[in-house]
Amino acid sequence: MVDKVVEALVGLPPVLVLTLVVVLPALESSTLLGLVVPGETAILIGGLVAHGGALPLWAVVAAGTVGACLGDQAGYALGRRYGPSVLARAPRVLRRRLDLARARRLVARRGAWAVLIGRWVAVLRAVVPLIAGTGGMRWPVFLRANLAGGLVWATAVAVLGYLGAASYRYLERELGIGEWVLLALIGAVVALRIWRIRRKAAH
Repeated sequence: MVDKVVEALVGLPPVLVLTLVVVLPALESSTLLGLVVPGETAILIGGLVAHGGALPLWAVVAAGTVGACLGDQAGYALGRRYGPSVLARAPRVLRRRLDLARARRLVARRGAWAVLIGRWVAVLRAVVPLIAGTGGMRWPVFLRANLAGGLVWATAVAVLGYLGAASYRYLERELGIGEWVLLALIGAVVALRIWRIRRKAAH
C-alpha cells in the first residue's frame, strides 16, 4: 500500500508539485489555511518527488521558501492594515483553533525570534505574522526573520521528505521491515519531534 502511494506521488506532474509547494505555504498565514492543511504537507511531497528524480531538491526548497515568505508577508501586511479585527473575521471553525494568547506571548517575549520559532508549529505559523503586524514589529526586522525562518524550514522539510523516501525504500528492501511497522515507527518519531518543538515554543 505504501509503495502505491509513493509511486502515485512521484508520478504527479512536476509543475503541479512545485505549484502546490508554493501555494500551500503561501496560503497558511494569509488565509489561515494552515490551521486545516499545514504547508509542510506539500513540501514533504516535493521532497519525496525529488527523491524519485522528477524534480531537483533545490527547486523544492526554493519554491517552499518563496511560498512561506510570501504568505507570511501577506499575513504581516493584513495585521498592519486591519489590526486585531482581521482575526475576528476568520470563520468560526478556524477561530476555535487559534491560540492567540500563546502567539501574543511568544511575539511579546521573543520578538523576531518568534517568527523563526512559530514557523515550526502549524497553529503559530498561521497567526504569528498577523500578530507581528498588529503588534507593530518593524517590517525590516520581520522580513529578515521571515526570510531566515522560511529558508531553514523549507530546507529541513524538503530534506525530511527526500530522506524519508530513501529510508523507507532502504528499510523495506534491505531489512525486510513490514509496511505497517515502518509506518508506526515513522509516525512515532514525527509525533515526538512535533511534541518537542511545541513544548519548546510554549516556554
